[in-house]
Amino acid sequence: MSVAKSPVHWTTKDIEALPENEWVRYEIIDGELFVTRSPHCKHQQVAGRIFAALDAWSIAQGFGEAFIMPGLIFSDSDNVSPDVVWGSTERIAQIQDEAGHLQGAPELVVEVLSPGKANEERDRSAKLKLYSIQGVLEYWIVDRTAQRIEIYRREQAQLTLITTLLAQDTITSPLLPGFAVGVARLFAARG
Repeated sequence: MSVAKSPVHWTTKDIEALPENEWVRYEIIDGELFVTRSPHCKHQQVAGRIFAALDAWSIAQGFGEAFIMPGLIFSDSDNVSPDVVWGSTERIAQIQDEAGHLQGAPELVVEVLSPGKANEERDRSAKLKLYSIQGVLEYWIVDRTAQRIEIYRREQAQLTLITTLLAQDTITSPLLPGFAVGVARLFAARG
């Protein structure tokens, strides 16, 4: 079954005209508007742990910077806000604008899945395609419910699934020399 695309073509300017609301996230992919509620606190906790691990490594190594929920503005019709990104110092200097938005692809993008078929489809399909087209080198799709992380890396000009990591595994990346974090640590429950 195919779903007809909305005849309205949304742009960054249209989003800027919408009312500010800290509980709502607006994203545009190929001119289509996606509106999502603020994520579950466990979603934020996992994203925060990933950010913290990338940030600590970045500070120690001095290779780049991690950001949590930055605006990625690829074009007037493609404006998203992933959970976490990491970019090398050189790349961030090239793509960061005066407002602090990234006007191009960082090396690494991380999306933590939100519940619901539409949310999963957006991260697994629309955003995967967008990040692939825009030149992201690595994309992590984090499923906090199943406690697994899918790692996509750029191969032959597109992002390809390389591996799926489970709780007993450790995340490493050729982009991040010396970076290693246990997957279980990212999903650890306190209590």
